[in-house]
Amino acid sequence: MLQRAELARIERNSLASFAMPSDETRGRVHREQEHDFRLPFQRDRDRIIHSTAFRRLEYKTQVFVNHEGDYYRTRLTHTMEAAQITRTVALCLRLNVDLAEAVALAHDLGHTPFGHAGETVLDDLMKEHGGFEHNAHSLRLVDHLEERYPEFTGLNLTWEVREGIVKHTPPYDKPLAADFEPGRGPCLEAQLVDYTDEIAYNSHDIDDGLKSELLTFEQLESVRLWKNAYDRVRSSHPNASRRIWRYQAIRGIIDTLVKDLVAEIESRIAEFDIDSPEAVRALGTPLVSFSPEIEEQRLELKDFLMKNMYRDYRVVRMAEKARRVMSELFNAYMDEPRQLPPHILAQHHAGETLPRVVSDYIAGMTDRFVIEEHGKLFDPLERG
Repeated sequence: MLQRAELARIERNSLASFAMPSDETRGRVHREQEHDFRLPFQRDRDRIIHSTAFRRLEYKTQVFVNHEGDYYRTRLTHTMEAAQITRTVALCLRLNVDLAEAVALAHDLGHTPFGHAGETVLDDLMKEHGGFEHNAHSLRLVDHLEERYPEFTGLNLTWEVREGIVKHTPPYDKPLAADFEPGRGPCLEAQLVDYTDEIAYNSHDIDDGLKSELLTFEQLESVRLWKNAYDRVRSSHPNASRRIWRYQAIRGIIDTLVKDLVAEIESRIAEFDIDSPEAVRALGTPLVSFSPEIEEQRLELKDFLMKNMYRDYRVVRMAEKARRVMSELFNAYMDEPRQLPPHILAQHHAGETLPRVVSDYIAGMTDRFVIEEHGKLFDPLERG
């Protein structure tokens, strides 16, 4: 059986000079004995996958509420798709795949029920109490709210993964980055996630939009990324079904974006003479980018989805429902905290502010659970 020291040697020999080796991690807040045959970032990835917050993503909204259909993406399936793309890009660039995957798997842990609509609601409700932001809540989850170990709260992840949760999206000097060298860039593995995340959701939102009939094939003809991929598929497989054309066009979009991303990163690494993880950090600006041509097409696709899908009346209607349900639930708990489960209320008695306790509780709910809880508090016929 390979031992940790040998695995670390194999890993280092496989990495590019600008990748982040596991044996150079800045460590964990709470000291732990190293595992016999798992490297630090591998342990982080495993801890994230086994966390309660990760499992709850299965029943949290990506665009469509979970009960609207079994085949639409959830926050969990989106995270898995983003992590898979992240692994591909990291492997092509000879980066630390375990670190990149860990950041990708953790990047959405702090999302609320009802997707970005839910986050907006909680931020409004918490504006007098420090606000709410899903990256900040992701860090709060892995640092404090997960309870799995007798020696410490949270998951006790490495500094690099925690930094990646906070700084995978710029700017790098935001207040949340105060403990993570504000102004300096994160490792390249973390920077990837901002782009692989978008590759995942732009492509699968087209897929879900077509399945739900919020989008049509005719509308998409105006989007170059889609049209180029779709035309190639129809030309090479003229007798295939429209469903096959759709799947293969989505695959083609992902392939185009990933190849361009890898090529542009390699070009920027050469341009800035990046030869170490320290050089990545010292640059202070993202190394990860699409080429100008593909960036223009990406923005075109993003604008199309915003106008034709995210602002569709059915999506807006769900967002308004989220606002009513979550606002009423938040205010009910604030007005009478004894409606909270005892183990949740105990956090307030232990010194946490009541608004933050209520926010943490609601943010951790799945779509289904928040609707059920609302019914118990406001429907007189619903048993509490």
